Amino acid sequence: MFGLGKEKKAKVFEFELEKELKDDAIQKRLMQKAESRVLEIKGILRQGTEQENFERLGLLLHGYSALLKTLSNVNINK
Repeated sequence: MFGLGKEKKAKVFEFELEKELKDDAIQKRLMQKAESRVLEIKGILRQGTEQENFERLGLLLHGYSALLKTLSNVNINK
């Protein structure tokens, strides 16, 4: 009959990074490192730099902000 048997739950695939981020110490260390790099990049951008470096630093800044957002979402989904 339907619904009377035991249902097997499918394994949810996890990336290695997700497994590592379950450890709070590792996650905090990564967040602190990313936040310090964001502040460093913002400081360099405020000082002014060449156009090529400005674009590269802008891309790095967007990448680090995306990383911080992802790390905070992993923390919420624990």
